Amino acid sequence: MRTTLTIDDALLRQLRQKALDTGKPFKQVVNDTLRAGLHQPASPQREPYRCPTFSIGALAPGVDLTKANQLAAALEDDLLIEKLRQGR
Repeated sequence: MRTTLTIDDALLRQLRQKALDTGKPFKQVVNDTLRAGLHQPASPQREPYRCPTFSIGALAPGVDLTKANQLAAALEDDLLIEKLRQGR
């Protein structure tokens, strides 16, 4: 069956070189390459990624981790204010 394909220039050069190297017609190299690609599994099976966890130890008295984002924002604000005061 005839069809029209748009092939990237770099890929076209590789296909033509393979045809020259193997002595096969370009059409056969393209068909063989497509066929081989279609018969490969979609993606190799991988182990699920596991993120290691570490204990940070006991919390200091009075530390409330539920407000950690508020604390981080306040510290960032303080740092920004200090930088502005110093003209940086």
